Amino acid sequence: MTAKNRRNVPAIESDPFGERSTAAHRREMQLMGGQFHFESDSPELLRLVDAAYKGLPAHRFSTRSPRFCVRLILAPTTGRNSTFTQPARHMRAPVIRMLHGAGFLGSATDSSTIAVLSPTERTALIFVSREMLHFPYHIRYELIEFAVFTLASRAQRLVPLHAACVGLDGCGILLMGPSGAGKSTIALQCLLEGFDFLAEDSVFVAPDSMRATGTANFLHVCADSLKWIEPAERTLIRKSPVIVRRSEVKKFEVDLRRTRFKLARSPLRIIGVAFLSPRSGGTGPLLRRLSTADTLRKLRREQAYGAGLPQWHRFSRALLQLGGFEILRGAHPATSAEVLRTLLRQGITDSRRSPE
Repeated sequence: MTAKNRRNVPAIESDPFGERSTAAHRREMQLMGGQFHFESDSPELLRLVDAAYKGLPAHRFSTRSPRFCVRLILAPTTGRNSTFTQPARHMRAPVIRMLHGAGFLGSATDSSTIAVLSPTERTALIFVSREMLHFPYHIRYELIEFAVFTLASRAQRLVPLHAACVGLDGCGILLMGPSGAGKSTIALQCLLEGFDFLAEDSVFVAPDSMRATGTANFLHVCADSLKWIEPAERTLIRKSPVIVRRSEVKKFEVDLRRTRFKLARSPLRIIGVAFLSPRSGGTGPLLRRLSTADTLRKLRREQAYGAGLPQWHRFSRALLQLGGFEILRGAHPATSAEVLRTLLRQGITDSRRSPE
């Protein structure tokens, strides 16, 4: 090994915690109420950070944002894997298993890819094997975004929800429902009709203010959803990359930052929750206001993780005061979008009448 190459090898024996080393590449991004510092010696991994977060609106809950650090390391090349080749078509992304204990949360594969998070220290370390580079979507979605979501929500005591969120004029409504209820289809219709978009499937709410944040980077759309939209929009979406979920479901991954769609410029004030039902409304009304008991029951059923957090009580109490609704499936997603527009306008009117 030459002297030049020796200088490029991390001196882990003399600096085991990396306190004196500096990464060659960095990114500073304001995300989900926090200031995130990403660092890596790998341009490939930093490109995945850019793919996930570059160009997103800078969301803040206060003038002083908590700071987080995410370090990404790509496994060094060896004689065996120094040449990067495209994977065979039958190859699947390695299974990622969750790890936890001693104040840490993480995930790992059998091929030495590992992510370790310390919410109390507001840091994450992600080590990516060369094999995992074959699956950039999974690195981004299951490692990088997993770290950002976890750090931001735990440090700021946000309530994480499996939900979508769209809005108007600074107010937002949560969209929940079982698989097949049409959350992505209705979210797409709302985007086409000029709603603000906050998030597709992961929303994070500050329970004291009921303001919500998320990452409005992508919308994942099944081919079946395209039958409801105009040919020009259909052509645009069909040009998007296709990703394959762990369930083997294929979806178009629409980068919302490259379209005319409106992204929420700041956290949205939640005015209620709408549960999307897969049942048809027929010729009757599509909207039904839920009782407090029904709303709470649906919330607990669909948000098992959030319901176990200490801040859940404050969040659910505030949401129950705002109201829960059920929206039945209409003849066209545009009818559901119109129902949401009515709910949002009423919520905006009510919020202007009430002191903050």
